[in-house]
Amino acid sequence: MKAMVLRQIGKPLEFVERDNPRPGPGELRIKVEACAVCRTDLHVVDGDLDNPKLPLVPGHEIVGIVDAVGSGIESAKLGRRVGVPWLGHTCGTCSFCQMKAENLCDRPQFTGYTRDGGFATHVVADAAFAFDLDADADPVSLAPLLCAGLIGWRSLKKAGNGKSIGLFGFGAAAHILTQICIWQGRDVYAFTRSGDHAAQQFALELGAVWAGSSEENAPILLDAAIIFAPAGDLVPTALKAIRKGGVVVCGGIHMSDIPSMPYAVLWGERELVSVANLTRADAAEFFPIAQSAGVRTHTTAYPLERANEALADLRAGRLVGAAVLVPRAS
Repeated sequence: MKAMVLRQIGKPLEFVERDNPRPGPGELRIKVEACAVCRTDLHVVDGDLDNPKLPLVPGHEIVGIVDAVGSGIESAKLGRRVGVPWLGHTCGTCSFCQMKAENLCDRPQFTGYTRDGGFATHVVADAAFAFDLDADADPVSLAPLLCAGLIGWRSLKKAGNGKSIGLFGFGAAAHILTQICIWQGRDVYAFTRSGDHAAQQFALELGAVWAGSSEENAPILLDAAIIFAPAGDLVPTALKAIRKGGVVVCGGIHMSDIPSMPYAVLWGERELVSVANLTRADAAEFFPIAQSAGVRTHTTAYPLERANEALADLRAGRLVGAAVLVPRAS
């Protein structure tokens, strides 16, 4: 197999050849068709997330075909298209798993962080955390749904049923969530970095009713806001943008420090909540909804060996939509 490997935090990934991995009990081996590049991958590579497995193959928005199975897995799985997300395994026994809150598991494994991920031609995954996907769909288009879509969906559920939704940071997750919100009959207000007119125009083309920088005020107070950008200084900004009783959801796994703010910004029964990981139940809900809503992801494809370029483009804000790595056919 070929893979992009992180050997040292803060250093470029290395393109290497390895023996194909073998699936263990309860596992699948997947021939990767596409793997989207997530901001969480940046947090892993740049050292914002502590203690990754090293050396590590990043990547957790994986789409591919099952080409080998371990013991305990039916051979009927062979040849199926599956998707592998960030949450790669849970213990099943801790109090959170027992409460059906597996996203908060005390002993989890994470794809592309504590176990090798999809920046490769092959990956091994826990069969219980590999979701069946449409065999006829474009794998490049499907890949961003495995994290940007799933985390966006969980964030939207946390935001409640309000009509007006603000999205801070208009990248992969926001462009998927905008389509779902509009399908649900909600109004989307898109907030971007100052001067990012391309992202603002993209939001309007997708159907947002307003788009501007996070330094601007939306024309109304919002029912809820979701922050996808990893910038803690957006928290008081988003709280000021919502009405009394509204909700601000922090949708990222990492965020810079939240600055001190007057209590009055939170007062009025406004809520501030975070989203941690995802559950398999989220996936069971989300994929049919994305299909019904006619979600179309906007992607830029890169060959696998150009993963460092894709990461750099994401880091610099040069992408509209999502970057997706595509291994060369072999």
